[in-house]
Amino acid sequence: MSAPLPPQKPDTELAGLPAWLYPLGFWVGVVLLAGGVLLPEYAWVGVVWIASVPVLAALWVALAGWRVDRRLSVAAVLALAGLALVVVVRQFIG
Repeated sequence: MSAPLPPQKPDTELAGLPAWLYPLGFWVGVVLLAGGVLLPEYAWVGVVWIASVPVLAALWVALAGWRVDRRLSVAAVLALAGLALVVVVRQFIG
């Protein structure tokens, strides 16, 4: 009789993102926002960075994951296209 196998840790990179990417983006954003407290005229840099982290993640998935999972990459491209459409339509609204 063999010993039961221990439960395997789920692979966090199955979603197409390396495990380090989002935490790194978050902590860089925290540092930039903290810098905005000291230098208020540059606070916008932290805000733009925090807003761009999901966009950068979608770009990563679209480009790096193309050979591994095309459906996931296409979904990331469609999400980016939807975001671009929102930006364009918002320009017409005001």
